[in-house]
Amino acid sequence: MKKVTLAAAITVAVTLLFSCGAAKKPEAPKTEAPVVTSRLLTDATGVDDKSFNAAGWRGILDFYGDTWADPKGKGKSYDFVTAQTMDFYVPNLKQASDEKYGLIIVTGFTWADALAEVAPIYPNQKYLIVDVDWVAKPNVMQAVFAEHEGSYLVGVAAALKAKADGIKNPKFGFIGGIPSPVITKFEMGYIQGIRSVLPDAKVVDYYANDWGKPELAKTQAKNWFDSGVYVIFSAAGGTGSGTIAQAKEYRSQGKNVWAIGVDSDQYADGEYATGKSAVLTSMIKRVEASTKYALQAVKDGTFKAETITFGTKSGGVDFSSANPELGADIVAKVNEAKNAILAGGVKVLPTYAEAKAAGLVPAGLQASDK
Repeated sequence: MKKVTLAAAITVAVTLLFSCGAAKKPEAPKTEAPVVTSRLLTDATGVDDKSFNAAGWRGILDFYGDTWADPKGKGKSYDFVTAQTMDFYVPNLKQASDEKYGLIIVTGFTWADALAEVAPIYPNQKYLIVDVDWVAKPNVMQAVFAEHEGSYLVGVAAALKAKADGIKNPKFGFIGGIPSPVITKFEMGYIQGIRSVLPDAKVVDYYANDWGKPELAKTQAKNWFDSGVYVIFSAAGGTGSGTIAQAKEYRSQGKNVWAIGVDSDQYADGEYATGKSAVLTSMIKRVEASTKYALQAVKDGTFKAETITFGTKSGGVDFSSANPELGADIVAKVNEAKNAILAGGVKVLPTYAEAKAAGLVPAGLQASDK
């Protein structure tokens, strides 16, 4: 047998190792970033309110790449819990915090006191609250909106439609949920928008003191429509669906009255015939932008206790042009009003005190700045 020297053997072995690629440094296994988990906590109206909570839920679904019809990650990566009364707010927050979600989201100013109580107990838990800027805790992100700007636009639309329809001395109504500075912004913007077109327009308001009683809004809407009110704008959560229901009923009977939707585009909710909706326009408040923003911040590791404002410039508020009966001319004029806000030529005042002092809204309204 032919002898092989030790040096030759080593040479052959090294050659084989390199030719097979075995000498390359093994790559570390690729690992995916952990999925951010989240829980949305809502008031009694839940995510099916077709308005405020629904918009927040849409943002969560979109962040995870899911849809309303197919929420694949629900119960795994994300979920929601509805509090039937405010007595459940603190327990629901504590339960979610004990389960250590990546982000806990609460929607609406009625959650502020509960969150201010719970957040310090769980300093490592991250929270987002929407519609509040006064819970100053180091683990709470806050999202607020320029509701007065978007409401100004639907007020302009309503007044222009009244003029186009030849309505003499038109009256306008506003239905709020629970009085608060947030809902006041809706009302103030709406009235300022109306009066920018019709300076002497009469406006009436009503507060249901509840987010989930559509029967109250429906009764009030019927009374107002019967007394000559042309358009009613509701910022009342699920309660506002009563306004739309009454407007649908009357428009299907041939009466020329309108509802204005809020938060989400509620055109479909007002449909009473093919291509016909009792919702003239909607003040779109993109709550989904805030939930997506906060979730992305958690994912990117940039989450902090900041207050984010979503206004006209950021696309946080707008108006809907989905209803063809609004008309192209009115849509164009409302867009002119929006551009004036963007350019600084129009300043919409958010508080009752400011707007009343400037003579832009009437006295005697039920709006509250507290």
